[in-house]
Amino acid sequence: MIQKWNPISFTTYTITRHRSGNRLERLANEFDEHFGIEARGIERVPDYMRAGKPTTRDYVQMWSIWFSANCTATQFTAGILGPVVFGLGFTDATLLCTFGTIFGAMCSAYISTFGVISGNRTMVVARFTMGYWPSKLAALFNIVINVGYGLIDCIVSGQILSAVSGGSMSPVVGVVITALTTWFVSTFGIKLFHPYQGHAWIPQVAVLFILIGCASPKFDTVTSSQGTGATVAGDRLSYFFLTASVPLGWASQSADFYVYFPKSCNKYLVFLMTTMGLVLGKLMVEFLGIGLATGLSTNPNWAAAFDVSLGALLVEAFSPLGTFGHFCCVLLAVGICANMIPSTYSTGLSFQLLDNQAERIPRIFWCTLTVVIYVVCAIAGYRHLLTIFNNLLAIIGYWIAIYMVITIQEHLIFRRKRGWAWDQWDNKKYLPVGVAAFTSFCIGWVGVVLAMDQTYFVGPIAKLVGENGADMGLPCGAILTAIIFPPLRYIELKYLKR
Repeated sequence: MIQKWNPISFTTYTITRHRSGNRLERLANEFDEHFGIEARGIERVPDYMRAGKPTTRDYVQMWSIWFSANCTATQFTAGILGPVVFGLGFTDATLLCTFGTIFGAMCSAYISTFGVISGNRTMVVARFTMGYWPSKLAALFNIVINVGYGLIDCIVSGQILSAVSGGSMSPVVGVVITALTTWFVSTFGIKLFHPYQGHAWIPQVAVLFILIGCASPKFDTVTSSQGTGATVAGDRLSYFFLTASVPLGWASQSADFYVYFPKSCNKYLVFLMTTMGLVLGKLMVEFLGIGLATGLSTNPNWAAAFDVSLGALLVEAFSPLGTFGHFCCVLLAVGICANMIPSTYSTGLSFQLLDNQAERIPRIFWCTLTVVIYVVCAIAGYRHLLTIFNNLLAIIGYWIAIYMVITIQEHLIFRRKRGWAWDQWDNKKYLPVGVAAFTSFCIGWVGVVLAMDQTYFVGPIAKLVGENGADMGLPCGAILTAIIFPPLRYIELKYLKR
């Protein structure tokens, strides 16, 4: 019997430590006992560990996780895409960004409530909604997306640090520095995760207000969007769903960080604090990104810097402050870790869901592998940031929109009376087989392909809107899934009984 510390409630609980498991599991348990490195992976956090009443501090902590994770320099890219790629003016871009972000944030916030309710990780909850076997596909998608985001984060950080050095330091150095910091916090686990995320936003906000002061006078808030009629409408649609995809990307992991909070947390407050953290954090940076992009056409120095990299553009925007401006850029670069840490932590959990043998490899080793993968990819692809970001965001939105529809319908239609047996998270005989969910998932992708508008493929529906088309893969995939899933799920329940 040993005493363990709950990193959320700051209380102790007693557990019995069994020396079973393979060598890696025993090693992880030793790290947990002696150094506080979280050994728990996808196993459900039982109710006795989540006893007690929630405090104001708990809800503030929920807000700070998401505000810190999204108030980072990576979000400049999403803002810049509006004027640069879609030719939108400042007013159009900010309005679309606002409502797209709110929509995506609400979806992720809805999923986050399952963490405190169930004590299960996000992709474990997917076993109850998508079925035991299809949830493995969702976990695989989550891994791919998070590795992609880690790649983008590393590139942005490396570009900023390289620009600060005047190009004398390769972006690769910045990539490695950021990755090592991320690896340390995400591998250590929740005990370090929450304190870090709870304070990481403070220097970022200070630096962003400084950027507003020195760069906003050069923003072009007057020029309207390019194009007319259906063409500009298509560009607006594409940018709306792109900005929605950014916060929507957290839906595949948002419950992961709430499993230690008290079970009695008010789910509506959990939803509200998560939404506020996502929206406020993202919009603050994305609006600045939009402003910087609108200033490219009237500021030759900004345009020349942007031709080099996003990092060079930020350094140029801070240039009136001299050396202090370089210091601000360094803080922005280091602050990107707050965006990488949650996704890296979650990826380690998703790896465990792929296979029973993978589950026996502790999360800390999977987190390490994740960091290695996206560092290698970042080193190879740091010259193609905007292309990678634009294509990746679309994929995020497509699959998570389908996943969201299945989860909401399972929750509101089929579990409204049946309820959930959360302690059966690993019981194949209880969990849905997933025939309905998998079939709906595949058919939903048919809708995505028909309406997607990407550099590598434009669907026939997307081509119907204006000269540039419109990326409507997200809503078309979601609508088709919403039509197909309920009848298939009724049939599955009737014949398979689960």
